Amino acid sequence: MTTSVAERLAIRDEIGKKIELRQNWTEDELQLVFRAAYEQIFGRQGVYASQRFTSAEAMLRNGKISVKQFVEILAKSEFYRECFFYKNSQVRFIELNYKHLLGRAPYDQSEIAYHTDLYASSGYYAEIESYIYSSEYDNAFGNYVVPYYRGFQSIPGMKTVGFNRIFELYRGRGNSDNAQFGGKSSRLRSKIAMNMSNMISPPSSPGLGFTSIAPTLISSPVLGDNRMFLIEAIAGGLNTKVAVRRSRQVYTVPYERLSATYQEIHKRGGKIVKITPAS
Repeated sequence: MTTSVAERLAIRDEIGKKIELRQNWTEDELQLVFRAAYEQIFGRQGVYASQRFTSAEAMLRNGKISVKQFVEILAKSEFYRECFFYKNSQVRFIELNYKHLLGRAPYDQSEIAYHTDLYASSGYYAEIESYIYSSEYDNAFGNYVVPYYRGFQSIPGMKTVGFNRIFELYRGRGNSDNAQFGGKSSRLRSKIAMNMSNMISPPSSPGLGFTSIAPTLISSPVLGDNRMFLIEAIAGGLNTKVAVRRSRQVYTVPYERLSATYQEIHKRGGKIVKITPAS
């Protein structure tokens, strides 16, 4: 990609951006790793992150954990959940995990379906670990490179459509993942479901700011995905010290309502016991 094209697409500073914690590092280099990790994992919210992870920073400084494990701590944190899990639809959360942890966009419906099923069967931690402990992550970042946006360049195994898709998720370094046009809804759901490419809309255009962003379709059921799930949960009141009889409830929900139902149960103080596909 030429420099002029990269400038027009507002990605010049992101191409080849690689921050690695090498042996015999200095404190300045360590601080650069911290800043890069917070920016990559939390985006704009990263400016609020440093005071929340002093213990994790100390472990990395003392050689107790690797950069990879530091990233895992960030992505499994309550702060990451507050920023991206509780506030978004299930598919939007998966898109952001691909963006933050693998530096690319999901390519097709099989990737979305895999992570939806994984969360339903094994929970939040398993979902995060599936990115960080994947062969793709190891090949791209190893133990000591901070994840970065790879989707702007040709990468091994990358589908051509991935280049277009990353622009629906990356809207510039100063843009918030939770304040983009489209709100809590998926940015890629309809195009992925129809196996279609999306057009490239640059993060910004000279003199136009963000008005050049292409309209994003509001989230709707994925075409052909009519699966139903049974969610078994214990009713609220889990934090009370008063002895109460807690009833179990079973919800039958369609695929597109999974994320909203998870959040409703948690907000009422309930606990999800099991999620299984409805027969």
